[in-house]
Amino acid sequence: MSEGAPAAPAAAPVRRLGALFGAVVAPTSFVSALLYYFGYWHVYWFFAYFGVNSTILDFGTVDYLMRSLDALFIPMVVVAAGGLAAFWGHDLLRTRIAAGPEVRLLRYALPTVAATGLLLAFGGLYSIVDQRFFLNHHLVAAPLSLASGVILLVYTLHLHRTVTPAAPAGGPAPPPEGPDPPPEGEDPTPLPGPAPRPEWAALAEWAVVFVLIGLGLIWAANDYAAAVGRGRAQQLVDELPYSDTTALYSDHALSLTAPGVRETHCRNADSAYHYRYDGLVLILQSANQYVLIPQSWTPSTGVALVLPRSDAVRLEFTPYGSGRSLSRSPVC
Repeated sequence: MSEGAPAAPAAAPVRRLGALFGAVVAPTSFVSALLYYFGYWHVYWFFAYFGVNSTILDFGTVDYLMRSLDALFIPMVVVAAGGLAAFWGHDLLRTRIAAGPEVRLLRYALPTVAATGLLLAFGGLYSIVDQRFFLNHHLVAAPLSLASGVILLVYTLHLHRTVTPAAPAGGPAPPPEGPDPPPEGEDPTPLPGPAPRPEWAALAEWAVVFVLIGLGLIWAANDYAAAVGRGRAQQLVDELPYSDTTALYSDHALSLTAPGVRETHCRNADSAYHYRYDGLVLILQSANQYVLIPQSWTPSTGVALVLPRSDAVRLEFTPYGSGRSLSRSPVC
């Protein structure tokens, strides 16, 4: 049985929907907005780990777009690899269907695949209603359940339409097999077939499918971006003992009382900077602001410092392992 006949009309609504979407939303703008969105949540959860609200750092669009690559690299690789495997598997299955012997077995397997897709889709939808549902306790489990469930349901319907012979739409049904004429007294005129499906119905169906799958994938990528942001922050904390240290010079006392930070009054009265603070690590400079944390920072006792970049402060960096002693009283 060939799949060519139903495939062409099934692809027409998808092409039409793609044309409509491209006419309303520019593809580059849509992709840029998604990258900005994922980069925003990556940054938000990275600094939230240190107790800093990222909105005060005034990140630019380029900053968010660049950080989104860190959040989306693995999801894009997984989606691309999964899509490639799905295309290859579909081509293999289509070849087997065309050969004929597996059609009956496939008809028995379709209800199982449909039930699995329905269960997964229901689990994803229920996770939205009940935040205590067990899928919400696992990273990206709920959104992937929704997206994969819808994909399985749509693919099952596609296979069902492929292996089920379609009656002529709007036309007469084929004459009954065999030489026997119709029984006496019955109208020999064949009944009309089902009315052709309106184009708007097919467009609406595919629009709902793409919305559900797209929202599921965006939901998963958003959760993953947040997890990556927190993970990068934890990684930075683990590497603090081996990080380059930052000495902060200031022309006036900053009253920094963070654990592990030492204030020293400079001996040179003619120095432009009268105070020095050791034990800090610079993690970011953005929008004329410095974000520093103590080298001994911990989630329970650590604090983060956000200082404006100005001539009143100066930073001095010491590479890890340089052997330079910071215990002496600086002349400044």
